[in-house]
Amino acid sequence: MEENKIDPYQILGFVLLMAAFVWYIYTIPEPEQRIIENSKENLEISVQSDDSSLDSENKISKGLNLNDENSKPFVGSENKSKIKFDDVVLENDDLILKFSSKGGLLTEALLKNFTDFRGDPLYMIKDGNQNINLNFYSLNGQLINTSNYDFQPVVDKNYDGTKLSMILSISENQFLNFEYTLPKNGFMINFSIKSSGFRNVIDNQRTIQLNWDLKVLRQAKSVEYENRYSQLYYQYEGDETDYLSSYSDSDKTENSVSWISYGQHFFNSILVLNNPTDEVVFESKKLFEDEGKDVLFTKNYISSIPLVLDNSEFNSKMNLYIGPNDYDILKNYDDNIYESIYFGWGIFGWINRFIYFPLFGFLSKYFSAGLAVIFMTIITRLAMSPVTYKTYVSQARMKVLKPEIAELNEKYKNDAAKKQQETMKLYNKAGANPLLGCVPALFQLPVFYALFCFFPIAFPLRGKSFLWADDLSSYDVIAELPFSIPWYGDHVSLLPILASIAIFFYTMMSSGAQMQSSQPGMPNMKFIMYLMPVMMLFFFNNYASAFSLYYFVSNIITIMLMLMIKHFIIDEEKIHLQIQENKKKPTTQNRFQRKMQEMMDKAEEQRKLQNRK
Repeated sequence: MEENKIDPYQILGFVLLMAAFVWYIYTIPEPEQRIIENSKENLEISVQSDDSSLDSENKISKGLNLNDENSKPFVGSENKSKIKFDDVVLENDDLILKFSSKGGLLTEALLKNFTDFRGDPLYMIKDGNQNINLNFYSLNGQLINTSNYDFQPVVDKNYDGTKLSMILSISENQFLNFEYTLPKNGFMINFSIKSSGFRNVIDNQRTIQLNWDLKVLRQAKSVEYENRYSQLYYQYEGDETDYLSSYSDSDKTENSVSWISYGQHFFNSILVLNNPTDEVVFESKKLFEDEGKDVLFTKNYISSIPLVLDNSEFNSKMNLYIGPNDYDILKNYDDNIYESIYFGWGIFGWINRFIYFPLFGFLSKYFSAGLAVIFMTIITRLAMSPVTYKTYVSQARMKVLKPEIAELNEKYKNDAAKKQQETMKLYNKAGANPLLGCVPALFQLPVFYALFCFFPIAFPLRGKSFLWADDLSSYDVIAELPFSIPWYGDHVSLLPILASIAIFFYTMMSSGAQMQSSQPGMPNMKFIMYLMPVMMLFFFNNYASAFSLYYFVSNIITIMLMLMIKHFIIDEEKIHLQIQENKKKPTTQNRFQRKMQEMMDKAEEQRKLQNRK
């Protein structure tokens, strides 16, 4: 009887590729339009008062209402009136921003040139999902939260853009100013916090915190998929980046933080601090349990940022990015905020940044997104064709040696050590190396994994259709199921089915030579051959359809290349003659082969000693 074991040389490549999948999954490690009419040359103040409208200078000098239901006035506050101010809308070519006088907050952010998965206007901030406020103590020990107070808006337009000052007055010479500057185009807002006369207001011996709280609005049809690529990133200690888990609730405290990114898969909110800050506390919470059409929010990000006063006054300058998580846009801004995109670990990230992003950007200028993916696949496979050739030559050599290996298996079927020793001698004489069959697969692994990371983060794929797939950045749907299958979902995607079929035929062709009836472990290898396409089918069903398209086209091209190599390039009879000639030559062992031979000789000696005992 032959031993029913899996040849480790045959499955080594498979195990390494699958390990990459598993490692990535578990470590990785998803308007209302109002235009401000400039009635004056440089200034507009919109005010609603219970009694009368005040001119801008009087409103600033007399101060604002600091009395409300939730807070008490600052010490020294003189204004007891009930002044309320209208919301203010700022707009440029890319954004429409709405600010509330209550807390001086940004309450709405609409991206003008994008829609969500329903085709509706894409809001990143709406209905109170964001809160940015200051927490500090007054000299009389009162905890002040600026979100509880009414600010006065002052708008100033110039050739560079629009500046909005949200002013909280305490007295004639004491005020707090949240200043927002929106350029004429782009997604970056200049944000600063300034004060005057606060030396006699604020207790600078106690902690002063800037709190940033954001509930991330759902933007994609698959909540789980969107959540997988939604993470809180931050940069610290110069150019180091780190992140919180995307799968579970987590928190962390870090020093020397220079920017904070609230990732929302294809969109991002990034707060850039002009001065690196210590003891910044981050928190990330998952806000849903299961897939569902009723899910509104995916994550809750919270950051607490200590601020340092400048001569007992606020003077903090920041920038706030609200826009696409698009590498081509983010790379144009300072502070390397593009590193909030997960390109992949190590060499995989370099391949994406310097090869696939430029290549896809070039192709997408001339072709649709789907055709760009296909042409990128063709270029990749042609570049890897020498590796495919080496793989097939190795398989052809092993196929020629099959009869002799079968004889050794039969001759030494009761002596595994001797069988292995004689098999290695045969390989050495014939000039064959079984490892050459999996080394090319190892060489292809960085390319495969880089693309595995590329397609989920490639913003140019978002919303782009191809054939029946309406969005290449998400899964395609040809049928909805009335129930949900674990690990598969409640829909049927066609591209993963085509990719799995292509994987099956490729695996059958590449492994067929090792699956003859005389090969020990044949039933197990056949099981793996059938299992892998099924695993891929389940995995790809909820993945970006662009990756399934790539994998389908890639395997079809590889099959065609293998057929061309087999029928027009490689002559198996010639290989057989070369092997026979190699056997006649004096055998020379390389360092690795000598080491292996020494190990087998020692193992054989130990076995003989044990048998004598």
